[in-house]
Parts: sequence; C-alpha cells; structure tokens
Amino acid sequence: MATVWVLVLVTVVLGLAEAGPVPTSKPTTTRRDCHMERFQSLSPRELGAFKKAKDALEESLLPKNWSCSSRLFPRTRNLRLLQAWERPVALEAELDLTLKVLGNMADSSLGVVLDQPLRMLRHIHSELQACVPAQPTAGPRPRGRLHHWLHRLHKAPNESQGCLEASITFNLFRLLTQDLKCVASGDVCV
Repeated sequence: MATVWVLVLVTVVLGLAEAGPVPTSKPTTTRRDCHMERFQSLSPRELGAFKKAKDALEESLLPKNWSCSSRLFPRTRNLRLLQAWERPVALEAELDLTLKVLGNMADSSLGVVLDQPLRMLRHIHSELQACVPAQPTAGPRPRGRLHHWLHRLHKAPNESQGCLEASITFNLFRLLTQDLKCVASGDVCV
C-alpha cells in the first residue's frame, strides 16, 4: 500500500512540474533589458536643452489662437497612483504622443531648438520599450486609471493641432521630472 502512495505522489509531482507556471492576471516583463534607472535624473545640460526648447515652444504658441475641449494631461494625473507594471505603459504612450507632436513641430523654424531634446526623447522611448510588457492578444486589458489615461491619449489626435502643441509643451517638464523619474525609480516610486 505504501508503494502505491509513493507512485501516486511521484505522478502528481511530475505532473505539476510539467504543467508550467500559472498565468497571472497582469502582463509580465522579464525586465532583463530594462535599464531605466539611468533616467532618475537628467543632467543639467539635458534639462537646459529641454528648457530652451520649452521656452521656444511657448513663444511660438503665443500668437496662435488655440483652445482645448479637455485637459489632455489633467493635474490630478499621477503615475504613482498606478501599479508598478502600469507606469511604463502610461509613460510610453505619453512619450509616443509627445514625439509625434514635437516631431511635427520640428519641421518648422523650431527644428534647431528641438533637435537635441527630440534625440533624447527618442532614446528614452527606445529604452522604455524594453520595460513595457507585451500586451497579449487575448486576456486582460488595461483597466481603471491606466485604461482612462490611455484612452485619453488615444483620443488626443482629435484635438486641434494648437491644442496638442500647447498640451505637450506645458507637460514636457512634468514628463521629464516626475513621470520619467517615477518609472526610472521602479517599485520605489511612491
């Protein structure tokens, strides 16, 4: 009888070993290639280039007549309110929109001023993509705050070009000093 129990126990253990990991409800990333910690603080030179670009962008917005139907980046939006795995997803969407809008603006007379900041934002974006979990084709989708933020950013191109330019310009330092720093801090961002 003891031999039968041993055989049953061995069969169960071997069956569980072959079953593999139990799927989780959230997307996962190995974070093996995710090295965002280097962006916890940007150098004074990099921040100076962004300040120069932001000042030039704000000056270019003054003569334009722009109005927004909604706030693209509301003040209550805070990446700390998201789960750690959701933060890179939100920042990646924010950076993607920022790069598109600033890239369009770089084709104007602002090209020289935007060159270095755009290169830096593209570099950050490429590094960040290694941290964003792959979205499964089936299974859980972003919910709650993350879903709301991603939906808002997805609808942003429906706004006027002037509104997009103003929203991105006024959010630029928040993206660099708060959102990027939060994602770069990983689980420590509280």
